[in-house]
Amino acid sequence: MTRVAPEVWEHLSGARPKGDNLTARIAAPEITDRLLAAIDADGVRHLLVPMRPEERDLQDTRSRGLSVLTRELGVLGKAPARHLDIECKDAPGHPAFDLIGGEIAEQLVLAREQPAEIVSRVLSKWRRFWGQLPQAMLSREELLGLFAEILFLSAWLIPAAGSEAVSRWRGPTGTRHDFAWRGRSVEVKATTSTKGRVHRIHGLDQLLPPENGELLLFSLRLREEAGASNTLPALVTQCRLQIEADEDALTWFETMLARAGYMVMHEAEYSKLRLRIVEDALFAVRDNFPRITAGIFAEGVPAGVERVEYEINLNTFDNLRIARTPAEATDLLR
Repeated sequence: MTRVAPEVWEHLSGARPKGDNLTARIAAPEITDRLLAAIDADGVRHLLVPMRPEERDLQDTRSRGLSVLTRELGVLGKAPARHLDIECKDAPGHPAFDLIGGEIAEQLVLAREQPAEIVSRVLSKWRRFWGQLPQAMLSREELLGLFAEILFLSAWLIPAAGSEAVSRWRGPTGTRHDFAWRGRSVEVKATTSTKGRVHRIHGLDQLLPPENGELLLFSLRLREEAGASNTLPALVTQCRLQIEADEDALTWFETMLARAGYMVMHEAEYSKLRLRIVEDALFAVRDNFPRITAGIFAEGVPAGVERVEYEINLNTFDNLRIARTPAEATDLLR
């Protein structure tokens, strides 16, 4: 994704203005000269869009720490003129602010909409991230789980069902299964266990099928290797590219990322965890699948038992494996 380069802000920081002035320079010169990066006397970052007479104003203060207003500014030695001023007051949001700048620059050069419409639409997409700032980093377990869900979406589900399949992703919302659609649900599990397909199950109902359909389990085995090419940020970027032509799918994808706690400001740190895919496979959760459910307790779940977690080992259950590759599962996942 295009972004405002760190060097732009570094250059501006060396010439901080005084009073109500802004110091500015072109934000993405390789794309357009219509977007400016600027800082004020307090070091707060701004993105400025010079306005033409026929272009409408915009004011938007709905995001905490991120606001837009239209005001008269004299920048780059020019006489005062109308500008859209996008201000970022949350320093933890700077990496996302750079991505917002890159996206606005790309849309400005296309000139399909007025700047106010471009900025409004881009900010609507990114507003959910500002609703979470500040956000702690994902734990290692959460990172592996999110990697597995997006891998299944990107490598298995989208090739079979197209970008519409993104709407089936429900894991970050806290539903029982990670993916659900008519007649079928999929639970996704990742492991780095050296013992093979060993997965932790959370609760007695996680491996229960949907009310009117069947349940599948996607098993992903991973290894941490310094020379591996797979990282969570790279996978997120790959999935965005697959669905970039479908605005609804892209919006849902970004929403799920936000619900999962994934923040672009932590991407550099997440990229340090490099993963090799050892094996991925799809299993049918049938009567002989190894699982514990409430139904196995003749007199019901014992009183006082509030949560059950256990591990399953699928190493000897090849009879339940229904697909070893995405191609083998195409008809099943449509």
